[in-house]
Amino acid sequence: MKALIVDDEPLARKRVQRLLSNMSEYSAFEQACNGQEALELANSFSPDIVFLDIDMPQMSGLEVAEKLNEFNLPPAVVFITAHPEHALDALQLSAVGYLVKPVTKDSVEKLTAQLGRLNRAHLQAQRSKSISYQSGGTIKTVQIQDVYFLSAEDKYTRIVFSGGEALIDQSLKQIEQDYPSSFLRTHRKVLANKERISALKTHSDGTHTVQINGCAHELVVSRREFKVVKSFLS
Repeated sequence: MKALIVDDEPLARKRVQRLLSNMSEYSAFEQACNGQEALELANSFSPDIVFLDIDMPQMSGLEVAEKLNEFNLPPAVVFITAHPEHALDALQLSAVGYLVKPVTKDSVEKLTAQLGRLNRAHLQAQRSKSISYQSGGTIKTVQIQDVYFLSAEDKYTRIVFSGGEALIDQSLKQIEQDYPSSFLRTHRKVLANKERISALKTHSDGTHTVQINGCAHELVVSRREFKVVKSFLS
């Protein structure tokens, strides 16, 4: 894999590259000292994976990641931070993982083992298979296949899945953009997992609901979304 290392601290960049260079999974390296240089190198170098410091002046790592996500085939992103509490924000930007400073040989090896020998397309596919959430101070992930539905709850989004539910900061619109092939809007406040929609029901009062495999709760289908849902199931 080709790796781009982005950090405003030269010693931090050198440390990460030294650790990565001892691993056979990484074949080429470039370094950037700020967000703008990172975006330019992402275009010219076409890295498979970007190791990106969150806390940088002018353009933060989170802002860089948002711009990288706009690429036709975005590189995978691993955030590097001195503040573990930033990790959830990082993972919600579809990062494949994060490292806490000071980065150690053990943490890099564990992360690389999780990723395996993946090319750029495979890394992109892998990061789109799960959603991250926080539970009791711990960051957890749920596989897309295990999600039943998501609903807007005030300033948050409730994600309901096999085994429980949680609140996340991402909006329904952002979820739609990040996982375009996984969810179908049944109502302006609800996204259903396409793979789990089993039937469309029409009730005596003229309203409609969809049944979700594995979930006892039926989801209301609004008039606005009815044709789209019906077409999806036909």
